[in-house]
Amino acid sequence: MSANELSAEDHARQLRRAIVASTIGTTIEWYDFFLYSTVTGLVFAKLYFPQSDPLVGTLQAFLIYAVGFVARPVGAAIFGHYGDRIGRKSTLIATLLLMGVATFLVALVPTYASIGIWGAVLLTLVRFIQGVGVGGEWGGSVLLAMEWTRTNAHRGFAASWPQLGVPAGLFLANLAVLAFSTLSGDQFLTWGWRVPFLLSIFLVGLGLWIRLGILETPTFRRLVEENRIERAPMLEVLRRHPKEILLSAFARMAENAPFYVFTAFVFSYGVTTLKVSRDLLLFSMLVGSLISLVTVPLSGYLSDRFGRRRIYIIGAVLTGLYGFLYFALLDTIMPFWIFIAIVVSLIPHDIMYGPQAALIAESFTGRLRYSGASLGYQLASIFAGGPAPLIATALFASYRSGYAIAWYIFICGVISVVATLMLKDYTNKDITAEYHH
Repeated sequence: MSANELSAEDHARQLRRAIVASTIGTTIEWYDFFLYSTVTGLVFAKLYFPQSDPLVGTLQAFLIYAVGFVARPVGAAIFGHYGDRIGRKSTLIATLLLMGVATFLVALVPTYASIGIWGAVLLTLVRFIQGVGVGGEWGGSVLLAMEWTRTNAHRGFAASWPQLGVPAGLFLANLAVLAFSTLSGDQFLTWGWRVPFLLSIFLVGLGLWIRLGILETPTFRRLVEENRIERAPMLEVLRRHPKEILLSAFARMAENAPFYVFTAFVFSYGVTTLKVSRDLLLFSMLVGSLISLVTVPLSGYLSDRFGRRRIYIIGAVLTGLYGFLYFALLDTIMPFWIFIAIVVSLIPHDIMYGPQAALIAESFTGRLRYSGASLGYQLASIFAGGPAPLIATALFASYRSGYAIAWYIFICGVISVVATLMLKDYTNKDITAEYHH
C-alpha cells in the first residue's frame, strides 16, 4: 500500500505511533548518554584516573566523555547513508541496538584498580561505539515524526517530540543516579554506579518492540516508488548542501555547548569547587528536566506560529546572556539559588531545541534529508558539545572564576545568532519538491 492510500484515520494512527516510537527511542538513547555524563563528573575520575590530581583526573575523564561526541559525525555518516538508501525504520533499529549494547557494556568495564590504564582504554572504546549509535539516531527519529505529518503547518510541533528524548533521558538518568547514590559509604563508588547502566537493557527491549511495529515514512516510500533513491547520499549532500550542513552545525553552538556546561560540568563544579551536595544538583536537574517536557514541544509549536528562525534566535540570545546570571547564582552557595540557577538554565536551551529539529531537517531535500540533517546536527558535537565541559574545566583552572565560562557561553550565543540568520526559513512551506532551494 502506498503512503497516499492510507485512510485519514490510519495515517493519524501511524503519525501517533511514529511520534511515540521516535520519542521513546531518543529517550532511551539519551538516558544512556546522560547517565555517562553524570557519572563522568561524579565517579570516573576517581575510579579510572586515581593517580591524577583531582582537577587533572576530571579533565581526563571528560576527555573520554568527548570521545563520544567525536564519534557522532561518524555515526551520522554511516547511518545517514543507510537511512537515505534503505529507509528510516530499519536504520533506527540498528542505531538503538548499537547504543543499547554499548551502554550495557559500560557497566562491565573493570576499574584502574583491577586492570590499570586498560580500564580507561576499554571505557574509551565503548564510549566511541555509544557515540556512533547516537550519531545515527537523531536524524532518523526526527524524520520519522516529521515525514508522517500531513500538513506543512504542524511540522515544527511534530519534529519537536523526538527532542523530548533529551529532557526525558536527563530525568531518568539523574533519577537512576540519585536512587543509587543514597547507598551508604563507598558502595555507590564501588558498584552502585554500574546498576543504572545494566538497567538500560530493559529500556532497549521496550524501544525495539515499539520500533518494529511502525511503517516506513510516506516520504521515503514515495522516493522508492519514484525510483529516486540516491546511490551515495552522503557524497551528494556534501556536494549540494555544504552551506546548509555548516550553518546547521554553527546554529547549534548556543544550544549544544552551554547545555553540557549546564548538565555535565555543573556536577564537578558543584561538588569539587562549591562543595555542595551531589543530591542537591541531581534533584535540581530532575526538576529542570521535567519543566523541559513542556517547554520543548511548546517551542516547537510556537515555531509553527511565528517562524523557526525567530523563536530559535530568541533562545540563542537568552542563553548567551544567562551564563552570567547562572554563575552569579551558583556562586552564592545557597541551596535555593543553586536550585533556581540549574532549573532555569534549561529553559533558554529548550526555546532553541524545540524548533531546531524542523529548522535543520527542512533545509535538506527528501532523498538526502537523513544524511544532511544528521551530519549538520552531529558536526556541532565535535566543536560545541564534546569539548564544552573540557573548555569549562580549563577556563576555570586558568581564571578561577565562573565568569570566564559565562563569556564562553556568550560567544556561543553570538555564533548561533549569526548562523541562524543565514539559514533559510521553511516554516509552513512545501518541502516535498525535488529541490526546494
